[in-house]
Amino acid sequence: MQAPAKNTMRLNLQLLSTLPASVERPGYNPSTLGVGMVHLGIGAFHRAHQAVYTDAAVAVAGGGWGICGVSLKSATVHDQLATQDGLYSVRSVSQAGDAWRVIGSVREVLFAPRQMAEVIGRIARAETKIVSLTVTEKGYCANFSKREPLWDHPDIVNDLLHADQPVSVLGVLAAGLHERFRKRGAPLTILCCDNLPENGAVLEALVHQFVRCLYPQIMPWLRDNVGFPSSMVDRIVPATRPADVADAATALGVDDFGVVRAEPFTQWVIEDNFAAERPAWDLVGVQFVADVKPFEKMKLRLLNGSHSLMAYLGYLAGYETIAQTIADPAFERLVNALMREAETTLEQVDGVDFAAYGAQLISRFGNPANGHRCAQVAMDGSQKIPQRWIAVAAERLAKGGDVSVIALATAGWIRYVYGSNELDQKISLQDPLASKFAAIAAKHPYDALSFADAVLRIESVFGVLGRNPAFAAPVKRYVSQLFRDGAQATVEAFE
Repeated sequence: MQAPAKNTMRLNLQLLSTLPASVERPGYNPSTLGVGMVHLGIGAFHRAHQAVYTDAAVAVAGGGWGICGVSLKSATVHDQLATQDGLYSVRSVSQAGDAWRVIGSVREVLFAPRQMAEVIGRIARAETKIVSLTVTEKGYCANFSKREPLWDHPDIVNDLLHADQPVSVLGVLAAGLHERFRKRGAPLTILCCDNLPENGAVLEALVHQFVRCLYPQIMPWLRDNVGFPSSMVDRIVPATRPADVADAATALGVDDFGVVRAEPFTQWVIEDNFAAERPAWDLVGVQFVADVKPFEKMKLRLLNGSHSLMAYLGYLAGYETIAQTIADPAFERLVNALMREAETTLEQVDGVDFAAYGAQLISRFGNPANGHRCAQVAMDGSQKIPQRWIAVAAERLAKGGDVSVIALATAGWIRYVYGSNELDQKISLQDPLASKFAAIAAKHPYDALSFADAVLRIESVFGVLGRNPAFAAPVKRYVSQLFRDGAQATVEAFE
């Protein structure tokens, strides 16, 4: 996505001082900022979240905390920022109006397929204290329920055979850690920022297993010198649109092809378990806690779980965005019911009232300025719903609880991955299991129950729960209702 240039100049360091007073600028000189972090997966979310916190921390307390961002699959961000000296703007959107801020913390962007040696070298450098990640659930090539790599995944197979030219996240980390060890490696923190329960512990298990296969000699050093704190991140960051690029040109007076849009709300909670120094994030709103798990579960099951419900059922009902979906009273009622189901599985979180948190989520979902598309949220559902819904259903059933809302949400996902909407138009599924869903649908054409039964037997998604009649029966009942009556009528009829 790149809109036509509107101005004759692009955002760069020389033009920072010429930006309008209404645009917030870095409170330091980005050109003198040394690199102290490597971030794998420099997509829109990182640029609207961790990079913003780091920008603020450097402005308050200084330090060499510039970010080397790494694009693992696409050269888009590299190409956007390389000619802008790493600068880009964040457009914070709300009904009250927009706020614009230029971020200076990204000092280098590498495209891994072309610059793998540089990526490995950056991870190995003593000046690098933190490697952080936002690569989405599917980026880890992992079986999360077993906390082990997918050993037969093509990327994992490649990296086991060609360790010096990795293509997977685990392969990149292993190669970087090996090189760091070879250079008498200083302690390092690897900070997972993806939506996974106990994400630090999960990533630690994955990295240890992978490194043990390739470089067993570095395992004692790895155990003693590399930390894997867990974290919870929260900010709604819709995909950038051509209109954002055009509006950035107007707001900044120069072109910015790296602009990202986000809601005003932002939160970051990190386990206080670093192996080396860290930026002064605590001075700019980041919460450091002994145990992140209660925060992770709350966010995954209330925010992300609700998001996914609206993505699938809202899309099927004909809504384009999350804001349009939640504006429908029937969907708002269903989302509130889902949150009530999920709340019963949560531990109390210090300083959080679940009812107030839920009301805040409804308000955030309803921000029409976000323009967060249902289809974007719906991506990679097979990797997401185990943490967001299936774990909740399993815990509730174990205590004799009802799972009606989660059953309906799951039925919505199954109806969605059938691959056609209610007008019998093809849905372009973006999911690692898309080919499996297509094969199941081809085997069971126009047979909703057989399709649902086959999907429920996918163990990587449902574990043993898909074979539990207490869960499978209501799911299949709702699948039949969705095929017969449609999503809108099914949601409206839910009690």
